[in-house]
Amino acid sequence: MQDATSWRDVLYTKTFEAEIRGLERRRAYDPSCSIEDLRATLQHLYHMEGADWGGRGELQDIVLRATIAAYEQVIAEWEVELKRKEE
Repeated sequence: MQDATSWRDVLYTKTFEAEIRGLERRRAYDPSCSIEDLRATLQHLYHMEGADWGGRGELQDIVLRATIAAYEQVIAEWEVELKRKEE
């Protein structure tokens, strides 16, 4: 059972880290990227998560959860950064 669990963890971690890198890169190099853009995408991801009427399967569920977590983390960090700038 160890191997069955580890592929899930590896997939989640790789997806999460890739999304974080992509979002950080987008933020650094795309001047039109805003926190509102990321929030809108996150809302879409939440909608996708709840709209599993066709059955995504375990693999896609893991990818979606990791992607959502990455967006949540980047948005939370950006919000902290914005609050610090306001002070």
